[in-house]
Amino acid sequence: MADGWAGRGGGEFVRGRSDTALPLSPGAVASLAAASLVGLAAFFWPFVAAPESAAVAHASDAPFIFALLMPVLFAVAFSQLTTPGSGAKAIAMLGVLSALVAVLRPLGTGHAGIEPFWCIIIIGGRALGPGFGFCLGSVSIFASALLTGGFGPWLPFQMIAAAWVGMGAGMLPGRLTGRAEVWALASYGAISSIAFGFLLNAWFWPFLTGGDTALSFQPGDPVAANLGRLMAFCLATSLGYDLPRAVFTFVLTLIAGGPLLRALRRASRRANFAPPIEFQAELEPSR
Repeated sequence: MADGWAGRGGGEFVRGRSDTALPLSPGAVASLAAASLVGLAAFFWPFVAAPESAAVAHASDAPFIFALLMPVLFAVAFSQLTTPGSGAKAIAMLGVLSALVAVLRPLGTGHAGIEPFWCIIIIGGRALGPGFGFCLGSVSIFASALLTGGFGPWLPFQMIAAAWVGMGAGMLPGRLTGRAEVWALASYGAISSIAFGFLLNAWFWPFLTGGDTALSFQPGDPVAANLGRLMAFCLATSLGYDLPRAVFTFVLTLIAGGPLLRALRRASRRANFAPPIEFQAELEPSR
């Protein structure tokens, strides 16, 4: 889509529109990849560490170490995503949606997984791009922690997991439209709700379960065996919370997804985030 600015003398240039609030430059992609790799290491390093390694000997300290490192990586990724070209309008949109998530999140705390804020993160990532979704997920969870005092070694893990949820919504196939798009987002919301619970279990499970049960982490065992125990642990402990979250997110996205998508896309078109400049050769006048 483009709205034209006519040039004089040297040709014509057209200023296009972009609905992506935070365009992904090569540096931004590298930062996101680095943050995601460290996030994966934070969640799953015990599965590949040798039992006799120093890392395992200090396993109880690991969540606190990653709690110090992860915010630094988020700051790097966020600085890349807010390079010149993103503009103040994108940052304002991020602030508004993050504040909305921060207000909605306490409403579902402790109520059988009823968490309406996931719909905002998913729709925001879909409507405004994967880079925006990544920042929205991480910043909104941090803002929520500021509001509720929910700080602890778990916070960086919540931030990276929510960031992946928002980024994944922005990476869904672009050809989806209409009700098919809403159904796809609702299904994605249900799956990501369960995946979020799995990841949040993964960060503490190796350290807080004893080594003498069928659900315990066993250092040095094959990765597949420990993942199987983690799945059994999730089924036995948190599935009763994760399933209602998945169902609620699915239904809410089906109901509110269409209007929210239209509203955010209308706002992004009016904001005209990061308009690219395209030069076109001047056409010879017809004789």
